[in-house]
Amino acid sequence: MRAKAIMVLGTTSGAGKSWLTTALCRYYANQGLKVAPFKAQNMSNNARVVAPTLVASRTTLPPEGANFPWGGPAENCVPGGEIGSAQYFQALAARAVPEVRMNPLLLKPEKDTQSQVILMGQVNTELSRMAWRGRSASVWPVIAQALDELMAENDVVVIEGAGSPAEINLKDSDIVNMRVALHAHAACLLVTDIDRGGAFAHLYGTWAMLDNAEQKLIKGFVLNKFRGDATLLAPGPQMLQNLTSVPTVATLPMWWQHGLPEEDGVFDASSRATGTVTKTIAVIAYPRISNLDEFQPLKNVPGIRLQWVRSPSELAGLSPADWVILPGSKHTSGDLDWLRAQGLDRAVAEHAGRGGAVLGICGGLQMLGEALIDTHGIDGNGPGLGLLPVVTMFEPAKTVRHREAGFTAVSGPWSALSGVMVRGYEIHHGQTAPHSAMAAAGDLAQAVLPEGLGWQNAAGNVLGVYLHGLFEDPAVLQALFGAGTPTLDSVFEGLAGYIDRHFEPSVLNELIAGRVAP
Repeated sequence: MRAKAIMVLGTTSGAGKSWLTTALCRYYANQGLKVAPFKAQNMSNNARVVAPTLVASRTTLPPEGANFPWGGPAENCVPGGEIGSAQYFQALAARAVPEVRMNPLLLKPEKDTQSQVILMGQVNTELSRMAWRGRSASVWPVIAQALDELMAENDVVVIEGAGSPAEINLKDSDIVNMRVALHAHAACLLVTDIDRGGAFAHLYGTWAMLDNAEQKLIKGFVLNKFRGDATLLAPGPQMLQNLTSVPTVATLPMWWQHGLPEEDGVFDASSRATGTVTKTIAVIAYPRISNLDEFQPLKNVPGIRLQWVRSPSELAGLSPADWVILPGSKHTSGDLDWLRAQGLDRAVAEHAGRGGAVLGICGGLQMLGEALIDTHGIDGNGPGLGLLPVVTMFEPAKTVRHREAGFTAVSGPWSALSGVMVRGYEIHHGQTAPHSAMAAAGDLAQAVLPEGLGWQNAAGNVLGVYLHGLFEDPAVLQALFGAGTPTLDSVFEGLAGYIDRHFEPSVLNELIAGRVAP
């Protein structure tokens, strides 16, 4: 292995691992280095589609008994498929092509006790049925092979951990934290959210619960989300170093709007619009919401207020000029049941009845139709909201692909999209088509994108599309809002500059040179 491995661990979930990993990817890429991100296992319903990848570093046979879904290292290609959104953006920050080896295992929660398992980009039904503690032995050879290949092909691999590395009940089945760190001989940063309180206890407690060999890999502590005068932290950092021999290498000020899409949670409940609010966009935040990160660009459009909605009262004040969006869902029928239980089905229908704009994306499109039909036990059967005269059939084969398509004639509040070419991606089991009986009676859904990608009602105010990433397309933003938003590349540069300013001098370069104490 020729790469230097840097790993970002956290004392808790939400400490700042993902954005710091992204920032490090761009920082090291800016040094002229070939960089790749890696996260062994991610649990998120925010996923991106990546293309197949040729692999030049495969020279060894797979470990005995390993179940390589792409056919094994003898084949110099890994398929395309799904990876976590965080690793997708980290790859872009690294100026690398996103690919499945960067996130070999993705868990997509469907219910409180059930997840769909994505191994090397592909749904693995056998692993999905397996008890989660029993998966480690099966998937570790695949994870290790993916990491070894990235290490062989890059100068720096920036690795993200998950949750906390010191959970004693998870240690025997660990495949994402210290087992990865030891395998890669990674220089580890341990980050904590000081805004939560108890930061020094979190750092010391996490370090103390690691084995001696693991402790030696911790090269620096990072205090994230600090508000106030950093000099008031003394003598805490020095006392912590006296206990652990690990220096505090950065105190990062609170940064509310860095512009990086969220990975796991919805944005702040009431997004602050830039300038005078001209339009509210209300996104229904059901329990199994997926791909919520695609709405990040809307936060940056002048005059747009992005609102996350969980109750009918939050839609009561909307005008017909405002939008309601039904986003993607990892469990469409379950989230539709939740929608009805909250009374949001009536609230959405009332908004549409007043001529208000309603947009459904992927699972949201499926909900807008007349019915969900599931003969294979994929998602569930049930009536839809009846706002589009279409029907969705769930199929065992999952559609996972990039798409480029052009809108045809679009009416109503979406008319500015007419003729616009859009780029996005599909991730869905359902296939949607016009309701045959309603079409025969004259109530025909208008196809506004080819091959079943988009439908509109006759009145023009309800639109459903399968394409994710609509609001990440500059042409769409320009057409709908007449304004651009900061590019992702400018966001990555901002993150890299931020850590360059706030880390102790030379620490980031010393990490990859292997010279940081202890």
